[in-house]
Amino acid sequence: MSFGNTFENDLLKLIFNATAIANLADNAAASPETDIGFALHTGDPGEAGTQLTSEAAYTSYARVDVTRSAGALPATNNSCSPAADIEFPVATGGSETITHFSAGKASSDYLIISGTVTPNIVVTDTVQPILTTASTMTVD
Repeated sequence: MSFGNTFENDLLKLIFNATAIANLADNAAASPETDIGFALHTGDPGEAGTQLTSEAAYTSYARVDVTRSAGALPATNNSCSPAADIEFPVATGGSETITHFSAGKASSDYLIISGTVTPNIVVTDTVQPILTTASTMTVD
């Protein structure tokens, strides 16, 4: 069983752009999420994980919030990519390899979607990890 292509794209727009799916789902909660929180991981957080699972831990690491909007996270053809690079803090210590990223609720550790970082990012002192506009979240 699979979702229809139109619904897949509408689902991405609902989550990342706060765009309602007419007569099915809306964003009219009393306190809707205004941002999507992006995290980096040293391993696949998996479907059962959270944004804490294998989360990066280099010195000065922090998640980055991106506004839920079509201008910041445009969704088309069942995929969503950032409109601008997502720049994480520059490492001030530690060493690790970033293999995955995730997007989730900015207000918690709730994982929405994750994907691989290709090529992997080797983080050492003074390296700034960046998810580029080629980073893609796809529903299929």
